[in-house]
Amino acid sequence: QVQLVESGGGLVQAGDSLRLSCAASGRTFNSFAMGWFRQAPGKEREFVASLSWSYGNIYYGSSAKGRFTISRDNAKNTVYLQMNSLKPEDTAVYYCAAEETGLAPRSDKMYEHWGQGTQVTVSS
Repeated sequence: QVQLVESGGGLVQAGDSLRLSCAASGRTFNSFAMGWFRQAPGKEREFVASLSWSYGNIYYGSSAKGRFTISRDNAKNTVYLQMNSLKPEDTAVYYCAAEETGLAPRSDKMYEHWGQGTQVTVSS
C-alpha cells in the first residue's frame, strides 16, 4: 500500500507563490509516476501536472503551463508542485496521486493511490 500526504496549501493573494509537497510512504516510490490534480467546488477534478520517475515524461495541464513546476526528490520520497503567479481561479483542493505503470498519464482514472488533499485559496 502507498500512503500520500500533501502539505503546503493555504490562503494567499493573487500573484503570490506556493509550494505544495506530497510525501509518499509504503511501497517503492521511485518507480511510480506522480501527478497533481485539483478540484474546485462544483467542478470536476482537473489534471494539473504529472512526472514519471526518471523525468522522462513531464506533462502540464493548460492552466498550469508557464506558472507551475512539478518536481520530485526520490531520495526523500517527495513530489513537489511549485505554483507561481497564482490566480483566484487556482482556488481548489489539490491532490497528489501515484500511478504504478510510471507513464504519468493525464487521466485521474489511471492513478491507483491518492492523498487526502490540501486546500489552496487565492484571494483577489
